[in-house]
Amino acid sequence: MTEKRERSVERAARAAGGIPILLASLAMVVAGPVLVAQNPDAWPYLVGGVSLATVGLFLMCGFYALQPNEAAAILLFGDYRGTDRTTGLRWVLPWYTRKKISLRARNLTSDKLKVNDKRGNPIEIAANVVWRVEDSAQALFDVDDYQAFVNIQVDTGLRDLASHYAYDHGEEHELTLRADAEDVAAKLSQELAGRVSVAGVVVDEARLAHLAYAPEIAGAMLKRQQAEAVLAARRLIVKGAVGMVEAALTDLGERGVVELDEDRKAAMVSNLLVVLCADREAQPVVNTGTLYG
Repeated sequence: MTEKRERSVERAARAAGGIPILLASLAMVVAGPVLVAQNPDAWPYLVGGVSLATVGLFLMCGFYALQPNEAAAILLFGDYRGTDRTTGLRWVLPWYTRKKISLRARNLTSDKLKVNDKRGNPIEIAANVVWRVEDSAQALFDVDDYQAFVNIQVDTGLRDLASHYAYDHGEEHELTLRADAEDVAAKLSQELAGRVSVAGVVVDEARLAHLAYAPEIAGAMLKRQQAEAVLAARRLIVKGAVGMVEAALTDLGERGVVELDEDRKAAMVSNLLVVLCADREAQPVVNTGTLYG
């Protein structure tokens, strides 16, 4: 049975402020030659001056500077000793190794991926993700390249997300990629947060940056959308026409303008619906006879 690998955990490093040590090392570098120059023939002064200047130069090898939202992981012969997040000039013993890492928020726009949605329709999808390093130890030591790792996980998360949602026209109360952008974005953020946590990375925001049908079916899907739009418009027109006809019959009956039997009401309703629902303007016809010939 494979043992679960222990994850790295960031801890504070023992580092010192650089300004006092910088002044001390500069004093050593200056004092060494002065000591030798004042006593050129005395070998103890020569050895002491050279040693003093050498120590000063050696101490200068331990300086490093950190900007805001930047950290440095400190290692001793490959052993992680902690992370320094204090900005400014810093110093550690020169035999310690320093690996700098940015803690700033980063913006990633993924490539357009061609995937299948829940219904098997080929679609193009891309995302914009805002992420940052939270645990420097995990980012540096638990994955080989944390930036490449994030890029791959974003692509993988997008493919998985698309397979769980239809592009549009879902079943009743079913979320879709196009109509429910906020819910899909929240789901994507949650999905990516779980995937990149092993690298010490947190996702601040994730949203779809591109969503479209694949070119091979885009034309057919456009025709379907147009047909559905026409049907929806027709439903609205018919609903409004029925209301107008009902109001007209009620108004005529209340005012006593004309007495209509059931046959005449049916004919009037038919004529009004034709006029109100037709695509073309009505052509009036003058009837000089009666309904019954």
